[in-house]
Amino acid sequence: FRRSNVVSASGILEYSYKDLQKATYNFTTLIGQGAFGPVYKAQMSTGETVAVKVLATDSKQGEKEFQTEVAMVNSENHEPLSWNLRVYIALDVARGLEYLHDGVIFLLIRTIDGPVCVCRHAVPPVIHRDIKSSNILLDQSMRARVADFGLSREEMVDKHAANIRGTFGYLDPEYISTRTFTKKSDVYSFGVLLFELIAGRNPLQGLMEYVELAAMSTEEKDGWEEIADSRLDGKFDVQELNEVAALAYKCVNRVPKKRPSMRDIVQVLTRILKTRHIKKHQMSLSVATAGEVPVDLEQGETKIPITVHQRDESMDSATDTFE
Repeated sequence: FRRSNVVSASGILEYSYKDLQKATYNFTTLIGQGAFGPVYKAQMSTGETVAVKVLATDSKQGEKEFQTEVAMVNSENHEPLSWNLRVYIALDVARGLEYLHDGVIFLLIRTIDGPVCVCRHAVPPVIHRDIKSSNILLDQSMRARVADFGLSREEMVDKHAANIRGTFGYLDPEYISTRTFTKKSDVYSFGVLLFELIAGRNPLQGLMEYVELAAMSTEEKDGWEEIADSRLDGKFDVQELNEVAALAYKCVNRVPKKRPSMRDIVQVLTRILKTRHIKKHQMSLSVATAGEVPVDLEQGETKIPITVHQRDESMDSATDTFE
């Protein structure tokens, strides 16, 4: 919105500038900087905590695009993602970050004795710095893509940086205190994202406080089903959810060195999905499945097209999970 023009569209609840000014304590609760302008935390009169996005006068994107985004968000009406699909999404994102952190380039060099494949790591590693649910996009086949590389940088320490860049709730506490962002900073943000997939709530809704309370009674390994998204209606494998949650809790360890690498995370999520596939295969041995094809999860390839509905039942997961 602008001072003189509150965005209005059919079916969208309108608020006056004065109401939003009050909800954001006169726009002092800055939590991030988006493409359109600043984003503020707001406590509405209904008790809801929401994010208020403001269109800056010097925004690189115009008012028309801003109104289009508002209309699109308002029109969204989809069913909650299934648990199975949430794990696939987590693996897609993990693979994308693994590539950024430890990307490998394969070069085919021809010699007198024949072609030789040379493996080279991408140098230096790239840190995304703003991993959050709104930066994870889903395509028509429900494959997750990591987006918005506006804050991406090489690993570095800048103790003189005046501003902390990133999104409130996903930021690594170590980065906030030392201005040091590393690959483990992305790992922390990914851990928050994992818990968001598990619990169905975001940091602005008290996600991490919710997690810490649960951790006190779960001993960090079992019992995480207590925080499972109620919209899942209990449709998830308890052991699988506990394994994903235990992994997420390692990712948000306050000590960066104790967090796993993205490569470790990919391996754990891959193992979890392979175990799921084995269990499903054992249960369906007596049932002949027409058109069944073998899938290699490590390569993320299959010989049949995956639709929105099929992804939930497929063992496929894209390797090209970044844009």
